Amino acid sequence: LMKCFYSSSVSEDLGCRRGEFSRKHYGSVELLISSDADGAIQRAGRFRVENGSSGENTDYTPGTWHRTDVHLENPECHTRWYFKYFLGKVHQNYIGTDAEKNPFFLSVVLSDQNNQRVPQYHSILWRKTGTQKICLPYSPTKTLSVKSILSAMSLDKFEKSPREIFHPEIQKDLLVLEEQEGSVNFKFGVLYAKDGQLTDDEMFSNETGSESFQRFLHLLGDTITLKGWTGYRGGLDTKNDTTGTCSIYTVFQGHEIMFHVSTMLPYSRENKQQVERKRHIGNDIVTIVFQEGEEYSPAFKPSMIRSHFTHIFALVRYNKQNDSYRLKIFSEESVPLFGPPLPSPPVFTNHQEFRDFVLVKLINGEKATLETPTFSQKRQRTLDMLIRSLYQDLMPDLHKVNNMLNRRSFSDVLPESPKSTRKKEEARQAEFVRLGQALKLKTTVKGDATANLATTSFCKKEPWESQSFCSNFPHEVVCADSWGQSLLVSTDAGILLVDDGQPSVQVFDKTLQIKQMHVLEALDLLIARTDKGKDSRLLVFRLSAVQKDIETKQMIRSKYDCRENKLERTKGCHLYAINTHHGSELRIVVAIRNKLLLVTKKYNPRNSLTSSSLLSSSESPVEEFQYIREICLSDPPVIMTLVDGPTGDSDNMICVAYRHQFDLVNESTGESYRLHHVETNKVNFVAAIDVYEDGEAGLLLCYNYVCQYRKVYPFNGGSPLIQPSAYDFHFSWNQVPYAVVCAFPYILAFTTDSIEIRLVVNGNLVHTAVVPELQLVASRSDIYFKATTAVSGSSDSSSKEMSSRSSPQTPTVYEMPERPLSSLEGEVLCKNLYKIPLSNLVGRSIERPLKSPLAPKVITTTTSSGIASLPVTHSLSLSRMEIKEIASRTRKELLGLLDEPIPKTESAQKQKKVPRRQSDPKQGAVRSTSSDRIISSSFESYSEGCHLSTSSDPDTLANREESSPSSYPFQLISLYDEDIIDLK
Repeated sequence: LMKCFYSSSVSEDLGCRRGEFSRKHYGSVELLISSDADGAIQRAGRFRVENGSSGENTDYTPGTWHRTDVHLENPECHTRWYFKYFLGKVHQNYIGTDAEKNPFFLSVVLSDQNNQRVPQYHSILWRKTGTQKICLPYSPTKTLSVKSILSAMSLDKFEKSPREIFHPEIQKDLLVLEEQEGSVNFKFGVLYAKDGQLTDDEMFSNETGSESFQRFLHLLGDTITLKGWTGYRGGLDTKNDTTGTCSIYTVFQGHEIMFHVSTMLPYSRENKQQVERKRHIGNDIVTIVFQEGEEYSPAFKPSMIRSHFTHIFALVRYNKQNDSYRLKIFSEESVPLFGPPLPSPPVFTNHQEFRDFVLVKLINGEKATLETPTFSQKRQRTLDMLIRSLYQDLMPDLHKVNNMLNRRSFSDVLPESPKSTRKKEEARQAEFVRLGQALKLKTTVKGDATANLATTSFCKKEPWESQSFCSNFPHEVVCADSWGQSLLVSTDAGILLVDDGQPSVQVFDKTLQIKQMHVLEALDLLIARTDKGKDSRLLVFRLSAVQKDIETKQMIRSKYDCRENKLERTKGCHLYAINTHHGSELRIVVAIRNKLLLVTKKYNPRNSLTSSSLLSSSESPVEEFQYIREICLSDPPVIMTLVDGPTGDSDNMICVAYRHQFDLVNESTGESYRLHHVETNKVNFVAAIDVYEDGEAGLLLCYNYVCQYRKVYPFNGGSPLIQPSAYDFHFSWNQVPYAVVCAFPYILAFTTDSIEIRLVVNGNLVHTAVVPELQLVASRSDIYFKATTAVSGSSDSSSKEMSSRSSPQTPTVYEMPERPLSSLEGEVLCKNLYKIPLSNLVGRSIERPLKSPLAPKVITTTTSSGIASLPVTHSLSLSRMEIKEIASRTRKELLGLLDEPIPKTESAQKQKKVPRRQSDPKQGAVRSTSSDRIISSSFESYSEGCHLSTSSDPDTLANREESSPSSYPFQLISLYDEDIIDLK
């Protein structure tokens, strides 16, 4: 246990700098001019050019990497809520008009989040400005009203109160509204350019490509015959061969992709402009340009292509000498930033890595382009037209209906119906589910929904994967901070030092109640806020003295042994904050009601860890702190963050949150400036995180569901420049967090039962991990959290009970549990501590090369030690008979709800035209076709929901394979009709 004290961890070094990031990794905007062979200027345009970092830097610094993690941003499995959570399940839909007389639709469903027994309300609000989605916690003792849901979405005033829609057909209309967010399938252009070609006419006139170009096409996908093709066609003719006879097609992470290849589209000797080829490639948002020639030959520029529609160009060059590909990305200036950033240098010797990177980059790029004004305004007009048209169609019918069910419009979302109407309500719900299931199946067969592919390829190690740190931690955690590789935890039983795999060590007894703490190893300091109310104080200790007490086991300190460690003037404090960068000076701001106390401590080498061991353990560091000044605010602050100025001389600031606003306070003068005003009735402040982009300060302001990035410019003549900036952006969380952690390139939001992971530069969603009864413990360096796992208390549970818990059907109002998770029969709650190493999040380039994003989702298997850790590399598969039983039952649930079964002749024709299973050597997996997606989507709840993987010892795993299925609720299974893939 003592080994952790003698050297600061890598995580601590990264922790003080993890808020540093740079948009330079995403390229810079340049004015690109193209000219003809005579040097005359043809066209010009401003594009963001991504070419990797210039020059090789072998020394790692935060925010700089040679290889990047590849993630699809805003993946459909996390964003297409209506298809995933609502369609074909019992839910409620409402219609109304806001104060401006604009119609809106609201959908609410009570669902079990990914079958982890975390019931939640998923809510979608459709308005002309776009779609808003939020999660609300479920409480068995407290009902939720429509008014409270709309209020959480900042919609409090109505011209007409919401009324419920009972027509089952409304599901089809709402699915159409969701599809306006963008297609789940993509079409990309591929343009072949010979060495020295400078105009688009020359490039489009190439009849054939080189051998290297053909290898590149084979890397992208498979060559398919267009005539009779039944999959996604991307606008190509599949009947009369008017757009060529063949094309390139692939399926990538459930997305169908059709490539418009210039050399495969019809060629005309008479038409020099090749209009037929330009008609397809010129109308693609994203185009790949494969250019022959050496690097020093004339390079491609987007201004060479005459197209007002193409916004992103991916320039690919092949080097025969080292068999590598070089990538360069051009994005039109208005396209928001999108990842992944190019590695440095942008050269790929592994062709599979290159393919994965290119496809993820292009998919993310097209999604980002849809947010530009050109496309977003068109989408908004279309959405407004659809909502108004649907409103006009439904309102007359709603006025005609006059029964008791309509009185539910402003009452409980899922009310208990009277006995006289229950049978009628149950019949309506059955018809509602039947039609929704049929619509879901039809959408899946058409290919308009992503297929969740469960394959037997290797498990991808995600940067946010957690490690089990301490099993069965019985104490209530108040606060904590990391100390080397250990964790100093304030609990109801006192202050404990916890290390992985070793018994806890008591440092202070329970008379000392620490509410907030910082462990500063470089300064040999422990700062703590103790007690509450008028008795609260700020205490400072030498870590070396605390360490000595632990090593010698002389004493366990109590509250009464800490009198010499109290900082003067801090009595009654309710909050404090320290500066992130404390290399030369440690600054502490202490809040005592509406008064701020600024205290500093000059850095002294004498106080370093090596020299402080020579000091007497009784020496207190209190005298080394200096009181500077006092600042008065109008109200007591709820949140405080110290922002470092560029010079550190009279330009440091304090960000405070109170009432409905965030203010910036000058540390030197005490003057305050309005940074942001919150325009809502109720404000729940979450965090104000200081981040530094290329040395310039910025703030992530988090409140309610919102997170805003505001650039804070240096002080100019005594006042900060607080003004709108092109760099400012905002996004919304899906659930209200209670804590937010920034670890570039990620920002993590912690709620009571999930971790929502987004990118700092654009706020795009990357992943949502479901973690029951989640509590963030510490996050200043490595991230520690506590979570509850329900472990089966008996091994003889029937498979019938297990299958009913794992059923993809949403529980109805009459089936919802009336007791919390902790009271489920036969289960024991296990509270564990988990750790997400910060080096995995911010320092990933050197340790691990790029890995394929095609790996399946890691499946959670609950063990006695907890819920989250390293991925399971061996199988915990069900028996073959049990898998067949689940497959048969699910097929009956889906296909048995159709009005009429699919005719055998039609099914046979589909199976004849589309292969049932296609081997894909590029993905190392089985490709999904239209018929495959029927079953793969139905197992959404089995293959999803296990976002945090589990490590287990071999003995535990051996016991689990002999036990019943109820001991491991999630399995990695892939079903293709009657075919079973065993993962043994």
